[in-house]
Amino acid sequence: MNRRLTITTLAAAVALLVTGCTSPTPQTSASPRLEDLGHVHGIVDAGDGTVLLGTHTGLYTLTEDGTVAGPVGSHDFDAMGLTRAGDIFYASGHPGPTTPPELGAPNLGVLRSTDAGQSWEPVAFTGQEDFHVLTASGAGAIYGIGSSSITVRTSPDGGATWIDGAELPAADLAVVADGTLYAATQEGVQESRDAGATFTAVPDAPLLYLLEADSGGGVVGVDTEGSLWRLVDGSWTRLGTATGTVQALGVTADGAIVLLDDRGIVWIRGTESTTALPASAS
Repeated sequence: MNRRLTITTLAAAVALLVTGCTSPTPQTSASPRLEDLGHVHGIVDAGDGTVLLGTHTGLYTLTEDGTVAGPVGSHDFDAMGLTRAGDIFYASGHPGPTTPPELGAPNLGVLRSTDAGQSWEPVAFTGQEDFHVLTASGAGAIYGIGSSSITVRTSPDGGATWIDGAELPAADLAVVADGTLYAATQEGVQESRDAGATFTAVPDAPLLYLLEADSGGGVVGVDTEGSLWRLVDGSWTRLGTATGTVQALGVTADGAIVLLDDRGIVWIRGTESTTALPASAS
């Protein structure tokens, strides 16, 4: 593999993820289509066979059979970052045309919802930061990289206090059940076992640009050539190949991988895949 080429590809993929926050498409359909949502930034398990999509125009629910609804709570903010810690959801991004000013402008900082996105309250960095990279552990720790620097910011207590960690230009972060924090970087996957203070390279890792914690205790990712990978107990396993560029990645509690690629939003279980929300015909 040509490492210079793959790093260039990673940089291009990161640029797509970072710059995908312009010109939202207004939602006009009673039953939203994928093109109504604008860019999808995040996919988070919402339970009961449903995922929550963080998009340009708000949050939407999607079931495996293709039922889509939203925007949840009528919120129209651009959810650039979206994650979950137990029953609490966290989001970041930019306000929409009708977003209450108390949630933050021009950046939302970190928002919290205890009712699956129906309502939100500001937690930290209100008006200051836009966290494109945001993840949280089941124990309630939050990790993110904001728009103002490459510092990994960590909150061990659900956003009440924050600690500045390593400076790391990561495209994505994921924290797994044992507390290990993984980062997708241009130098390869790195891991931290001290809550983001320091990072070391993960041996034999593919060059990933999207990461998500796996319900089995490991991590799932997408590499620069579109292959899906899972890391469990220190071993990488190739799971298959996406179609085109993967914009967003999620993993459900029952182990299904949900991603958005050129086909649309796809559920993957083992070797079987189902397109729940197809991309529009060109």
